[in-house]
Amino acid sequence: MPAPRPPRRAGFIVRIADLLACAVLAHAGPIHAADLQAGKAKAQACIACHGAQAVSSMQNTPSLAGQPDNFIQWQLVYFRSKTRKNDIMGPIAAALKDADIRDLGAYFSSLPPPPPPADADPDPQRYARGAAVAQANRCSNCHGERYAGQQAVARIAHQREDYLLKALRDFHGGRRTGGGIAAMPDAVYPLSDDDLQALAHYLSRFQKP
Repeated sequence: MPAPRPPRRAGFIVRIADLLACAVLAHAGPIHAADLQAGKAKAQACIACHGAQAVSSMQNTPSLAGQPDNFIQWQLVYFRSKTRKNDIMGPIAAALKDADIRDLGAYFSSLPPPPPPADADPDPQRYARGAAVAQANRCSNCHGERYAGQQAVARIAHQREDYLLKALRDFHGGRRTGGGIAAMPDAVYPLSDDDLQALAHYLSRFQKP
């Protein structure tokens, strides 16, 4: 018997959280332009886990360099509001003000994105399967042709393979609900774990033809 589909109510809850977050930000007073240097200073607290240039060398911890500004901001808002739960990021984000979030988004998005991993060449079979899964599920429609992300959608090209797999499994199992439209759980639900592994392998080592 197939596993039960994660409840769609999660997406509804996240949509409500999006609206509430927008309302909070809209009434938080004057919006000041992001300050890159302030963002760099605030990001020093992130180095231990996410790396000195926001390129992670820690297992199951994402690289933040080159992520879209809006994506970084929204994830911090989700952590702060506890819409996205994480024992480490929750308390950190709870202390952030809106200006801090804007500064961090601007800083991380300004950094050069991580290169493909240097420790291993792609496994041809898994890479080809991952490419086929990505094409069949139209991943580039949201993440861009080069999977570099856009607006509030994550950059997934050259992200850590172990983190990509963890994120995909979390979406698949309903442990993570995604953004306001809850697109990711719906996208990955039909996929097997072998598909998820191949997709993570492909994206972490993505090579544009």
